[in-house]
Amino acid sequence: MGRRRRYCKQSCRQRAYEQRQSLVGTAVPTDALVLTPEEASALADRAFALRCAAEDVATAVADGADADELGPLCAELVALARAAERVR
Repeated sequence: MGRRRRYCKQSCRQRAYEQRQSLVGTAVPTDALVLTPEEASALADRAFALRCAAEDVATAVADGADADELGPLCAELVALARAAERVR
């Protein structure tokens, strides 16, 4: 009933507030996501691994791979996609 929750818990709400307040008076938009260099590098690495897994699946399909071969490739692709969507 009612409105959907915007934050999963109070601590997430607090971190969002702190980030918004840290950007007040700067040229950074309030909806910008600020990453450390390490976080940005890790995100790029996960995106690269995801692309490689997708290319493996596409190659296997093009080569006529059967379901026994495609199953593990697809499972790996899904696992990498889940990891890639994790920003922090």
